Amino acid sequence: MDYKKILKEIKPTELEIEKVHEIARDAIKYINNKSKEENIDVEAKLVGSIAKGTWLSGSSDIDIFINFQLESDEDYLKEKGLYLGYECSKHLNGIAEEHYASHPYLTSHINGYDVDFVPCYKIDNAEELKSAVDRTILHTNYIQKHLKTEKQKEEVLILKKFMSAVGTYGSEFKVGGFAGYLCEILILRYNNFEETLKAASNWRNKTVIDLENYKTEKSFKDPLIAIDPTDKNRNVGAALKKEKMAEFVIASRNFLNSDEKDKIKFFYRINPENYYNKKYNENKYNKKKYNNKYNKELNLENSYKSVYEQFKDRKTKTITIKFNIPDIPVDSIHPQLKKTQESIEEKLEDNDFSVFKSDYWTDEKKIGLFIFELNVYKQSNYYIHEGPKVWDRKACDNFIKSHPENYYIIEDKLVLNKKRQFNSAKDFIKNILTKENINNIKVGKNMKCLLIDTYKLNTMKNLLKEELLNENLELMEFLDDFLNPGQLLKR
Repeated sequence: MDYKKILKEIKPTELEIEKVHEIARDAIKYINNKSKEENIDVEAKLVGSIAKGTWLSGSSDIDIFINFQLESDEDYLKEKGLYLGYECSKHLNGIAEEHYASHPYLTSHINGYDVDFVPCYKIDNAEELKSAVDRTILHTNYIQKHLKTEKQKEEVLILKKFMSAVGTYGSEFKVGGFAGYLCEILILRYNNFEETLKAASNWRNKTVIDLENYKTEKSFKDPLIAIDPTDKNRNVGAALKKEKMAEFVIASRNFLNSDEKDKIKFFYRINPENYYNKKYNENKYNKKKYNNKYNKELNLENSYKSVYEQFKDRKTKTITIKFNIPDIPVDSIHPQLKKTQESIEEKLEDNDFSVFKSDYWTDEKKIGLFIFELNVYKQSNYYIHEGPKVWDRKACDNFIKSHPENYYIIEDKLVLNKKRQFNSAKDFIKNILTKENINNIKVGKNMKCLLIDTYKLNTMKNLLKEELLNENLELMEFLDDFLNPGQLLKR
């Protein structure tokens, strides 16, 4: 396949490259001069995908690492690192906000770009590591040294674009996919994009990639073991979920088995504004050409209709819980949402409300959403409560003493008909999301009060009507993926 069209879209233009590097140069120059003026022994350096030349056009976070000497006190590093970041942001007319990883760092919005100012220790090897962020400079140096040619960098861009389109790119918790550094390692190992896919199509569980031949793979139990070439005791693939690895394997096979003319489709995600073209409404809704504003409204309305029709066709009952999320870092909110959603699902199952599928979604700013699609939504008034087997006389005597009127036998067990506390999943959820009962589920530590105070139960139909008014295409995309898992793996 000829990748010129793809590269034209994803490769940063000369103007974009110059603009990004100009901001980086100005920031580094200011920090280095400011630190000398105030006798702060640091050196600012550009790191990450921009420094390595492996960033996709339009997705450039500028990473400026402020390197402190190894003997620097950690509190001093945090204080002076943030100070220099704030001063630089002010100098470049940026809008700054603090974030937290292994320690605080600053993100500033400068001339349309996000610039991260990250304090770290200046290390020469992994043995000197003092915080998780320190190794980023080692990664940058390694890739700059080994990924030398423009062709190699283009292969990384193509791989990143493909992974993004099939839903496997990004090592953050909500994705659990391939990190950018892992993509670079794959190209170094397999030489180019297509050879990477050919290799991946034959991957097995616990596949090993060891560029430096460290032979430390037995230390790891992850599905993909990509030993960090800068640290033999670290697996770059540790954050990769087995499911995402498997999805990449299938997507690779599908791409390689596709006709040449269809391969380009694998580089584009399904457009949420065109969901109404699917089978549920291909022939149902008017597709005349309108002006842009009207056409957007039509697409939103048809997206809503398509999603609703698909849920209706499944003959299940879906409950959604919408609520406000806490103001905490994005990396923290996703695990808390997942933990809470899975706990509610477990309790629904324990109470015989069979869950077909559940998931969570968030806009990462204000709103969180749990979705529970149920095979069983309503229950009868009674259920069979099982007691001991008749062969255990002592247990039977106690059971009969507690229930002298109502017990009977099924096979060799004492049982009785017991009245249910809740007849519907909605009533059960309303009961569990109260101050008195919230501790019966596992809730993210920052979420408990907000969930109780702000949650709103909705049917899918009412939720869609509400979000249609909000023009929430991101949620529509999530719901489409919820209904059609695996659709991104094939075209």
